[in-house]
Amino acid sequence: MNSPRPLYRGRDLPLYLCTRVLARVATLVQSVAVGWQVYDLVRSPLALGLVGLVEFAPMFLLTLPAGELADRFDPRRILALSLLLEAVTSGLLLLFAATHPQRIWPLYAVLVLFGCASGLAGPAGRSLAPFLVPPERLAKAIAWSSSVAQVAVIAGPAVGGYAYALGPAVAYGGALVALVLAAAGTMLLGGRRPPREAAVLGSRLARVREGVRFVRSRPVVLGAISLDLFAVLLGGATALLPIYARDILHIGPTGLGVLRSAPALGAAAVALYLVGRPLQRHIGSVLFATVAVFGVATIVFGLSSDFALSLIALVVLGASDQVSVYIRTALVQFATPDAVRGRVSAVSTLFISSSNELGEFESGVTAALFGTVQAVVVGGVGTLLVVALWMRLFPPLRNVDRMADVAPAESSAPQR
Repeated sequence: MNSPRPLYRGRDLPLYLCTRVLARVATLVQSVAVGWQVYDLVRSPLALGLVGLVEFAPMFLLTLPAGELADRFDPRRILALSLLLEAVTSGLLLLFAATHPQRIWPLYAVLVLFGCASGLAGPAGRSLAPFLVPPERLAKAIAWSSSVAQVAVIAGPAVGGYAYALGPAVAYGGALVALVLAAAGTMLLGGRRPPREAAVLGSRLARVREGVRFVRSRPVVLGAISLDLFAVLLGGATALLPIYARDILHIGPTGLGVLRSAPALGAAAVALYLVGRPLQRHIGSVLFATVAVFGVATIVFGLSSDFALSLIALVVLGASDQVSVYIRTALVQFATPDAVRGRVSAVSTLFISSSNELGEFESGVTAALFGTVQAVVVGGVGTLLVVALWMRLFPPLRNVDRMADVAPAESSAPQR
């Protein structure tokens, strides 16, 4: 008699991490190229802000239904198809760059398609890790995932800046190849499958609502992801980096890539530290403290006109943000039963997308109205106010001591 196939395979986590690196580097290379190209065509902060808006709108519409799909079907296939759709957008941007257009709207149309692909990919990708490793290895797997993601965030913008200096076709072509490879690697992942009974219970709308209700019923989960939403929404300065690179620091597209990589350098150092020494105690207090540091670093960056000081501020910003991302991700994964992982990941992804893409739009609008420096500084101050308010609104989150404290009383049994 043949022995059963192992539920967990040693190769699955490394393969998963490799696909995440490829996909993340590709999208960041593409992001740097799009940001520079947009600001080169239309010298307006609002035009940069619209990049975030046109990506966010389809994400907002698709992310919650995508979470239901990730619980109903194999999230590996959903993620692979989404990555292939992102590769299509890289191909379209390559075509856009080759035709040397003077109008900006075709590029925005391609970014709408990219937003659709990202909305489908987010819940599937974020819900996969607990199915690839046993529960006792989940915290370390999350730390590894955060670490390699930050390595990608360091490499991606820097590669994007150098690639764009060689020509936009180099940046978009490289992104296309990397996304296709990431899709192929995703299809090779093994591990256990989501609970089968979740695929037949209730209507799709009812199942989507179930994920939202779960998040609302857990103050720790709701507080963690909403804190990240409003902190990054107000304090994010990424969308305005092309303006700092061109008009304030005068460092060109290569310097823009360095600026984009600086937060990830700090984040990667912290993430690697957390792999060896995961946080054990005072989780809630550490979360609020690091988000406050994020706000202060944002203010320092906004006021700086010195390249070295700006880099230091961005490194500190990224390091503090990485701690909060690690805590938020771990709290959500530990608190969520298997049967609703896709839908809860969809809600979390929606909040993250709102903070990133909608935050870019908010930064562009405020910079157009009040000036670039003022927009960044006010955003940092807003982050500090959010920290103070959330500490009062979510005392269960503030009082979390250990990650395991938020785990559900009964966990779903592993499924083959």
